[in-house]
Order: sequence, then structure tokens, then C-alpha cells
Amino acid sequence: MILDTMVVGPLQCNCTLLACEKTFEAVLIDPGDEPQRIISELDRQGVTVKYLLHTHAHFDHIGGTKGVKEKTLAPICLHKGDESIYKMLSAQGQMFGMQFEEPSPIDKFISDEEILSFGQHRIQVIHTPGHSPGGVCFKLLDGAEQVFSGDSLFSGSIGRTDLWGGNFDQLIQSIKTRLLVLDDDIRVYPGHGPTTSIGQEKRNNPFLR
Repeated sequence: MILDTMVVGPLQCNCTLLACEKTFEAVLIDPGDEPQRIISELDRQGVTVKYLLHTHAHFDHIGGTKGVKEKTLAPICLHKGDESIYKMLSAQGQMFGMQFEEPSPIDKFISDEEILSFGQHRIQVIHTPGHSPGGVCFKLLDGAEQVFSGDSLFSGSIGRTDLWGGNFDQLIQSIKTRLLVLDDDIRVYPGHGPTTSIGQEKRNNPFLR
């Protein structure tokens, strides 16, 4: 498995490439900014992107999607709960002093527990609303299981809930019922900041006590 995380944009979003070492077919999670840099890395790795996966539709996680889509032609995948937020990319940017073009159309709405394949690997959608209505995590099913948690769960923290469609109680419920039920040793790759594990967050995250 190729696992390559690029920290992109002023909000330091973790954009993660997962690729099969045998087929070089890949998924790209949260191409939030710096599309040319991301494209250069895809070319360097020699991969073909099958899906552009998004944990949610806040601008720092979708800002580079249009540029990457135009180069790779990979389908843009998002949970339908975040469709309206995705479509207001320009307005989101204006609120934070940034400019974005209108986003490319969503190609595929992903749903809870849906399994997507790439090369010899599979990744599963886990709907974790709260940070946003359509927020999801992605669980890699093959080999050493790993979770890509977007802005639902961070190392020692959780996602903010004061933006579009955020709900604190719902986020806590999502984390406790969808993530903390997983094995303690599963590695967690958040949308920002360092990696952690399910067990570490059970024991130490002050928001989850």
C-alpha cells in the first residue's frame, strides 16, 4: 500500500493518497488546496486516481478538487448531506478572505457503509455527521485497518461545530458510536494535525470523557 499525505493550503489540510502497489490504482482523500502540487505528486508516484474522496465540503478540504479533477478525470465523491455546502464554495472562501472558482459538479454521492475498491484494496464510508451534515470518515479494510477521520476526530480534539450545519451533540454521538467502537489499535489519520489511534482517543481525548 502506498500512503502519502500532503499538507496543503493555509489551513494545513491533510490530503492523503492511497494507492495499490501492484496496480497503481489510487484514491485521493481531501484535495483541499494546491492542486498543481498534488498533481505533481500523483505523476511522481505514477498512479491513476479512481476516486476523489471527500470527508466533507468545507473549503479547506475541497478547494483543490476542481484542478485535480480536470487533470485526473476521477469522479468527485461526497456524501449528499454536504451538497449544499459544496455548492457554496465561493461564499465559504469570501468569509475567510479567500477566492475560489465555482466547484466542479459532484459525480457520485457516497453513502454510509458503502465500500469502494481500488486496485486490490477496499475502503468503507462511515457517516459521522456533526462537524457537517454529510461528514464521513473512510476506513481502509485490507491489511492494517486505518481510519481517515477528516474533521470529525483529531488527536486530542474534535471538529468545530460552529460552521454550516454543525451540531456538537451529534458529533459526539457520531464519534462514540461509529469510531470509538473500532479496535483500539486502529491508526487514525485526521484532516489536520498528527495521527493518533482509537485507543489513544478513548483514553485521553478530553471531549470524549
